[in-house]
Amino acid sequence: MTARKTWVFYTVARLAFFIVPLIIFNAINFELWFSAIIATLIAASLSVIFLRKSRDGASEAIYEWRTREKTVDDIAEDEILDSSDEHEDDPATNNDVPAASDDGKDVAGNERA
Repeated sequence: MTARKTWVFYTVARLAFFIVPLIIFNAINFELWFSAIIATLIAASLSVIFLRKSRDGASEAIYEWRTREKTVDDIAEDEILDSSDEHEDDPATNNDVPAASDDGKDVAGNERA
């Protein structure tokens, strides 16, 4: 299965494992909070037992996505972001920070002591 199909199957199966017991316990007239707790326990158990292959496929897809080769665009974007981070701390290149003046006044125009 492709990564997308694996993710869709895994998500739908997990939801079904939760929703079906929740509906059954609600139909039997259990309290909603109790039904939700029991449905969660059943869903977790069924997922561990029956969805190992899908869970492994989803984990592999995450690993491949995180360790994929960077494209030329990714590298160029990283270089631009890194260079902008370096100049952010430099007051000479940062236009957002007002330059200090030696006229004896602070930013608000008050005399310095």
